[in-house]
Amino acid sequence: MRDLVLLAFIAAFAGMGFRRPFFWVLLYIYVDIVTPQKIGYGLITSISLSLLCFVAAFAGYVLLDSKQGSRFTLRQGLIVALLGWCAVTTYVLADFPEAAATKWDWVWKSLVFAAFLPLTLRTKLRLESAALIMVLAAGTIIISGGIKTLFSGGGGYGELASLVTDNSGLYEGSTLSTVAVAMIPLTLWVAKYGSVFTERRLAMLFAVALVFASLLIPVGTQTRTGLICIALLGVLMLRSVKHRFLYAGMAGLALLAAVPFLPASYTERMSTIGSYQGDESASTRVAVWQWTIDYVQANPLGGGFDAFLGNSFSYNTRVVEDNGSTETVTYHQVTDQGRAYHSAYFEVLGEQGFLGFGLWLTLQGLGLWQMERIRRRYRASVDPDEVRWRALATALQHGQLVYLVGAAFVGVGYQPFMFMLLGLQIALYTLMQRDWSGQQGVARPWLRDAVPAGAPA
Repeated sequence: MRDLVLLAFIAAFAGMGFRRPFFWVLLYIYVDIVTPQKIGYGLITSISLSLLCFVAAFAGYVLLDSKQGSRFTLRQGLIVALLGWCAVTTYVLADFPEAAATKWDWVWKSLVFAAFLPLTLRTKLRLESAALIMVLAAGTIIISGGIKTLFSGGGGYGELASLVTDNSGLYEGSTLSTVAVAMIPLTLWVAKYGSVFTERRLAMLFAVALVFASLLIPVGTQTRTGLICIALLGVLMLRSVKHRFLYAGMAGLALLAAVPFLPASYTERMSTIGSYQGDESASTRVAVWQWTIDYVQANPLGGGFDAFLGNSFSYNTRVVEDNGSTETVTYHQVTDQGRAYHSAYFEVLGEQGFLGFGLWLTLQGLGLWQMERIRRRYRASVDPDEVRWRALATALQHGQLVYLVGAAFVGVGYQPFMFMLLGLQIALYTLMQRDWSGQQGVARPWLRDAVPAGAPA
């Protein structure tokens, strides 16, 4: 029954694409985020939904959709360059070719779609539609996880089963925590400024509920990364709220009120944030990062996807034993090998070397700068439309900053949802540049065609 409902929904969505090919782009966003083939049990699991929707999105744009307003930008060029370098490290430089090819199977689609998406978002309505689908698709997973956390306290670290029992992609605990918090600013923007909804109050009510569910995800997954992301987002929101002292006070009271209701296992795990030596998981991460720095110095071009499989190292963990009035501190040496990077920065650095890491950092840095440029240009504007797009630039910038901080502790260097968010940034900046170039003709009269002598003014 579940398979039939999912297939009927996808078929209806796909059918609308024959009239409006852009719907196939939105369908791919939904399928890539939710992965409905994992949710079903029968027929849907045997269909390559992601690949079919991927091909449909591209074919619809190339063969049926208008190209007016589409523009290839510098950041899209950086994505393509990163894609090309990933191909080189996969098929030429990979330390573990089979593992690298397995990861390449989904990474190339993430990068190609991120470069392709801005070409299709050639109008503001399309940009808004893509943002809406991203929020609703991710919300499908987040709402399920939030409900389970609320009524059962969550499943624990690595054990919270949202829609499916799976620990990969967006369903992995730390990844879901990072994306859930990073999505909060975009969720609020869609509800407050989205033109699709006519009932603004109902939209805001749903957004508040979704934000609450997003904040519950780090509790249910018991990820320290999620807590750090929430703290950062709370600080970032001080930039856009009107009454900052009132906001800070209310946030502090809400935190104090929430602490007694948090599971004991969650508060115990969060207490290890300040001392990585007392936690084996955190100690392993530091050791892997040190190994990656040494590795890339010896292999500056990188070792391809999953190059971490070749690591081997030893490190000391700190154990404190309470003996009543005294505490005994002992150190135990642990030897480990083949441990993942647990950081997008070291992931990209170790796999793609200095060149790929430079491309990735430049892509991220340009996004922050472009969104800040939009924010500053409309900083003093009271025009509703300009305020709206300034708010979207703020939401996308804050979401990216949350991702970049969370990515320091999670291997999400090529996470498809966040590359889609970069696609929204590229499209927004392109649309704003188009508006600005139109305004220049009015603001700079010397750019107009000269009026012939004797012609009426």
